[in-house]
Amino acid sequence: MKTSFPNIKKESIDTLQINIGYKCNQACKHCHVNSSPSRTEMMSEKILDLIPKIIKKFNIKTLDITGGAPEMNPNFKKLVLSLKNQDINIIDRCNLTIFFEKGYEDLPNFLAENKVIITASLPCYEKENVEKQRGSGVFDKSINAIKILNNLGYGKTNTELELNLVYNPINPTLPPAQDKLEKDYKKVLFEKYKITFNKLYTITNMPINRYADFLKMTGELEKYFELLAKNFNQQNLKNLMCKKTLSIDWEGQIYDCDFNQQLKLKSESGPKNLYELLNYSSSFNYPIAAKNHCFACTAGAGSSCGGSLS
Repeated sequence: MKTSFPNIKKESIDTLQINIGYKCNQACKHCHVNSSPSRTEMMSEKILDLIPKIIKKFNIKTLDITGGAPEMNPNFKKLVLSLKNQDINIIDRCNLTIFFEKGYEDLPNFLAENKVIITASLPCYEKENVEKQRGSGVFDKSINAIKILNNLGYGKTNTELELNLVYNPINPTLPPAQDKLEKDYKKVLFEKYKITFNKLYTITNMPINRYADFLKMTGELEKYFELLAKNFNQQNLKNLMCKKTLSIDWEGQIYDCDFNQQLKLKSESGPKNLYELLNYSSSFNYPIAAKNHCFACTAGAGSSCGGSLS
């Protein structure tokens, strides 16, 4: 069993992942950001205005917008519209239930009109399991939200509107095989609710923040770390998300990934914030900050914000 994570380096950057605020209309047990309705941290308009400049300078291919509920940032729509003329994929990490909050009723239409890719959490196709992790009433709202998106063309094979769902385990275990689980999801969700989606991403729960606190409280934290380390898969190192991604927090600080961002774990090399990044002229071939939580990304079939790695 490996006891320390291997040394890895950044490569050319193709994805910018930005956390534009910790405020959320939910407070899920597995949330590594500790988001909730009471959080107030929000990326300012001044910082958001730098994002299109960064994308243009480094020819970024994908902008991955996350939170909290990213749509709760009052400048969310402005950001999306500011990139209308750039050839870039925009991902909205959407919790689906935001559609039913006051003032967000037009959000599905806005996302569809601007061809935003929706990646949405649905940790199970069974109501009881979803609500155990995400709260009472969440499952029915999520199903109704997907129906709204389907009616707009999302999740259909003959449209450009992409809807992907995210599975993460209810218990401290590794996710099952992504391909097989995707088939199960599609079968059950269509038969029961007549809803469709494009892809299912399986993501390993990261043992940090709220989820780590939960595991510690139940006496499972050390066992979970052992599980991740025992299932280390060397082959996943080459496909790690952090190699080609820059993660930006709500204050404009730069990290190697969203998880390091939550731990305030920075690389000793490379740009420290968006202002430095605007003037950055070196290659991104520098060491990535890594600790034992990183075993969650290499265990078994591997894990990233785009699902399994192998």
